Amino acid sequence: MGVWVRMHPKTSGRVRHVGPRQKRKAMAAAKSNTNWFVIGVSAAVVVVLAVLAFVVVSLNNQATDPGTAPQSSIVNEETGAISFGSGEDEIDTYVDFMCPVCGQFEDAYGEQLQAAAADDKITLNIHPVSILNRLSTTGEFSSLSAGSMYCVAAEAPDATLDYFNLLFANQPEENSAGLSAEELSALAEQAGAGAAADCIADGTYNKFADSQTKAHEISGTPTVEINGTRIDNSEIATEFAKILG
Repeated sequence: MGVWVRMHPKTSGRVRHVGPRQKRKAMAAAKSNTNWFVIGVSAAVVVVLAVLAFVVVSLNNQATDPGTAPQSSIVNEETGAISFGSGEDEIDTYVDFMCPVCGQFEDAYGEQLQAAAADDKITLNIHPVSILNRLSTTGEFSSLSAGSMYCVAAEAPDATLDYFNLLFANQPEENSAGLSAEELSALAEQAGAGAAADCIADGTYNKFADSQTKAHEISGTPTVEINGTRIDNSEIATEFAKILG
């Protein structure tokens, strides 16, 4: 059955008859247009989801990026330990250069531990970590200083302990900006590791230091392990006395 449609007055005063065939064509055209709209929307949604997935993967990769491992005769790439001495007993210390208690720990035991390592009475494994970035106004001093230790270890292994001691001798206060890359480079130069300046400025090993902090599940510093066993800080003096005398 046909449909009668009145035309617009400006075009015609007549009534045009629309037959079944024309009606079917009109409906098919409308359906086709609708399908293309749906397809277009669907494609746009797929593109958006793909972009979001890429962003999520990228962020996850950044969060878990272990960073560049330092190449050095005194660095264990797996554990992040910077090692001195070759004694049978191993003492691992995890320190953050912003941590005031770590400074006190080094004042109390640093010289004794380093002397024992020099005599090969112990193996001293120093782990620079970064748990106190939040306590520097730049938000990065712990990572920067820890990374700088690896820079010196990679560029001038023989100067590493001297640099380590200079970091604590010039330790900044909590809630300050900490030391800048330029200031750390100056300390490295003073220790005999001027070649580490570019590495420190580029933050080459900052992510590596961060990843080691997470890998060892360090939540407080100093953290001490003796022959692989983590000990309570209240037991440090007693346990050191057994090994160091």
